[in-house]
Amino acid sequence: MAKKNINEMSFLDHLEDLRWHLIRICLAIVIVATLAFIFSRFIFEAIIFAPLEMGFPTYDFLCKTATFINLDTTFCNDEVPIILQNRTMAGQFSADIWTAILAGFIISFPYIIYQLWKFISPGLHDNERKHSRGFIIISSLLFFTGALFGYYIVTPLSINFLANYSISTKVDNQIDIGNFIALVRSSVLASGLIFELPIIIYFLTKIGLVTPEFLKKYRKYALVLVLILSAIITPPDIVSQIIVAIPLLILYQASIYISKIVIRNQKRKEKKHA
Repeated sequence: MAKKNINEMSFLDHLEDLRWHLIRICLAIVIVATLAFIFSRFIFEAIIFAPLEMGFPTYDFLCKTATFINLDTTFCNDEVPIILQNRTMAGQFSADIWTAILAGFIISFPYIIYQLWKFISPGLHDNERKHSRGFIIISSLLFFTGALFGYYIVTPLSINFLANYSISTKVDNQIDIGNFIALVRSSVLASGLIFELPIIIYFLTKIGLVTPEFLKKYRKYALVLVLILSAIITPPDIVSQIIVAIPLLILYQASIYISKIVIRNQKRKEKKHA
């Protein structure tokens, strides 16, 4: 049966259409998660547990930097003082499942965005669809860039700080595997989603909820929010917060520029129809 025109679809038709898009998204995640589960040993050893080795690229770079400026740092230690442990019967199996689902979501992200775009694009005008052709590619690139930032910057900074933080030599860091994976997962996902800020601002500007003037007016409040956000997703030391805050501020500034472009294009279109 041919798909109904967007103007002919009722509210229930829209819900039915959304349901099928969500089903396709879930199927994609399940299929990729199944493959990730099959290769879970590689994922754990080469990716999840890699930040526990002092040979991790981030530690190596920060160690060389600290050595160059003659600064004492824990990034040059022989090992990360953490012992992972499992204290529940299903702990390792649960960690395996959730890691596979996380990998399924991250790898399937371009397809997820594609399905969401297929749902909302019929409601756009032809020229709006034409100007938004790069939406899937740009959204995916931003998400993967954010995920890599979370993995190579936020995760190792957090692990290094928390692993070397001590209230007494009598306390050893024996970390539950679920807690460790939750730290990696939240760092990667939070960073990936935060890097979608320019896309969010684009659509908020399109529907009239945000303007460049609004973003400029509240830039100082955004700065405070960025610092708070940096403090939440990183350890509470100044260097780590600055490292995370800089790209977030760049994203905010880029969002202002994107909002300007959207408003400018809308004004041009209004003049043509005047």
